[in-house]
Amino acid sequence: MTETRQPRTVADLAPLARAALGPHRTLRAVTRLRGGSKKGVYRLGLDDGGTAIAYVWAPDEDYWGLAAADPRDPFSHASGLDLFTASHDRLTAAGVRTPRLLHVDPVAGAAVVEDLGRGGSLEEALHRDPDSALPALNRLADVLRTLHGTRSAAFGKVAVIDNGGTAHGDCCAGLVTDRALADIAETAVREPRIAAARERLEDAVRDLAAQVRPRADHVLVHGELGPDHVLLDERGNPVLIDVEGLMYFDAEWEHVFLRLRFGPHYDVLHADGLDEDRLRLYRLALHLDLVAGPLRLLDGDFPMAESMRAIAEFNLAEALALVGE
Repeated sequence: MTETRQPRTVADLAPLARAALGPHRTLRAVTRLRGGSKKGVYRLGLDDGGTAIAYVWAPDEDYWGLAAADPRDPFSHASGLDLFTASHDRLTAAGVRTPRLLHVDPVAGAAVVEDLGRGGSLEEALHRDPDSALPALNRLADVLRTLHGTRSAAFGKVAVIDNGGTAHGDCCAGLVTDRALADIAETAVREPRIAAARERLEDAVRDLAAQVRPRADHVLVHGELGPDHVLLDERGNPVLIDVEGLMYFDAEWEHVFLRLRFGPHYDVLHADGLDEDRLRLYRLALHLDLVAGPLRLLDGDFPMAESMRAIAEFNLAEALALVGE
């Protein structure tokens, strides 16, 4: 982390904590939690032993360093208070649990939510004891059925569609195809192995896209639903976090990500009726995106560089394997 990326302090976040949690509670400690690349996530420690979580969206908390995103692009940079509140409201209306929202400060670009840290994440539970984590995994499968049972004729970010807007593009598969081709072009100038296989990769993307048939409606998807984005409450129920990318899209996009991140545990989350043609296209596109994205992030000063390199290397190997390289 460079000198320009100093974490927030007690003095910085005391006004936010006071507004969210009341004037009779004093902020004593602030801890920046690991893992965030688009926003700062801080645990607020209070004088009475209570805690809460602060989200801070600001340029110095976002390691991607991208220009202002157009929310009409479903895959544009999913960061910002407006995206968060729209997604939180939509999930709450659908009956999907996310941390309870305690306070929003539009001027500061910040929000405070309940702290569910004591329950840990589903990722930690699966690592600790997969058998004991099975009930939580089954409950997550129920959450996915609720999530994907919420339908929309339009596709795009919730913040756009729920406010009567429209997304760029003609269809989900077309957007994924265009993005995959752009990822290949971008990565080819950074990674010799992609450059060497560029023509084969582009042909594979176009061939897979040609097999996908039109679809009339779309479902609510988290977009990056790995076990690290599922916290467990005091009863072991799943709670979704990092929800800014919530959108109406093809369920298959969610499922290729779920399969990748949950690995041997994915069978519990599998759904019937998925389109195999979309799954094949989206699987290759996801691997390409998870090469391009981490390499792009490594252009900056993201502090966990080795983990990003490992993600890029794994997905590079997977993408090349899919095209016989």
